[in-house]
Amino acid sequence: MKRFIGIALTAASITILPTAGTASPESDLKAFRAYFMKRFPNVPFDEFANGVYAIDKVSREQWKEIEEFPPYEIDIEKGKKLFNTPFKNGKTYASCFPNGGIGIRQNYPYFDTTTGKVVTLESAINACRVRNGEKPLKWKKGKIAQISAYMAYTSRGKRMNIKIPDDPRALAAYERGKFHFYAKRGQLNMACADCHMYNAGNRIRADILSPALGHVTHFPTYRSKWGSLGTLHRRYAGCNKQVRAKPYKAQSDEYRALEYFESYMSNGLPVNGPGARK
Repeated sequence: MKRFIGIALTAASITILPTAGTASPESDLKAFRAYFMKRFPNVPFDEFANGVYAIDKVSREQWKEIEEFPPYEIDIEKGKKLFNTPFKNGKTYASCFPNGGIGIRQNYPYFDTTTGKVVTLESAINACRVRNGEKPLKWKKGKIAQISAYMAYTSRGKRMNIKIPDDPRALAAYERGKFHFYAKRGQLNMACADCHMYNAGNRIRADILSPALGHVTHFPTYRSKWGSLGTLHRRYAGCNKQVRAKPYKAQSDEYRALEYFESYMSNGLPVNGPGARK
């Protein structure tokens, strides 16, 4: 287990933490974006889609070399093949999505006012399979990450466009995700915001903490630590474990809400998944 070293919240940083129910999503977004633009004044807005590689020159150079022969390239090809392979009933994934599933990643997750649930891209992929008589895929890696990676790849350059409909259930899901982001948990008593907001750009041992702004744009991601492609919820679980908290299940309502909040906070940034990270 990694030890978290040198992280402390100042009184000034605590004062920017929004209180659930006291602000609208629109005002949250404005404040969230302004915080990071002030913290990293020399980073152009679109660059936040590149995570830590937007704020650290040395890391960026290493990343650019990796991107010359991206480790996720084969996963995109596998995902494309899976996406276009017919189910037993003859239909494909394209039958389940707007625009045939091409160039739509920027609209996920969304709140489904019919079911009252947050729909992530991965949950929509598995729902498509079930509707067509197929078994669902495992959530964190493998085929579902490859299909999601291909769909993200077809959406590169399109800007995150997450909506919160005029529905109290949608706002409740958003607030749940917001609460998760700022709430402390685990034996180390850490929140997502402690690392990726208040201490973004600081180091934990040899690692530089990435800004939360843009976190979702590059998933699924190939992580060197994993040696494979993984979904955003796989990463959420890993973060929870690192602060010694019991992780939620992938695609639980809790993680869907967190993804909904983080994605809304990244509105306007370009999709650049799949990505490569340490």
